[in-house]
Amino acid sequence: MSNIAYILVMAAVTYAVRVLPLTLIRKPIKNTFLKSFLYYVPYVTLAVMTFPAIIEATSSPISGIIAFIAGVIVAFFGGNIFTTAVVCCVAVFAAELVLPFI
Repeated sequence: MSNIAYILVMAAVTYAVRVLPLTLIRKPIKNTFLKSFLYYVPYVTLAVMTFPAIIEATSSPISGIIAFIAGVIVAFFGGNIFTTAVVCCVAVFAAELVLPFI
């Protein structure tokens, strides 16, 4: 019975989050702060879901952090997604080889 209650609560929350903005906000949003906040919500949500997976996907969290830092540096200097992914994979491979000896 408790599983059904959990599912019903999740359904209600999901429905409310999607329907309430459509019914309550009828005018265009003019507030620049609110517009910028709503613009970045999907990116922040994706980052919050992805970052723990980056750290926990390797055999040691340190190699995941090293790959994350390498990926951020490559992306900052204009690397495309393929280059960034290759650099992250190489960073994890190198870190996994070196970390047992440290």
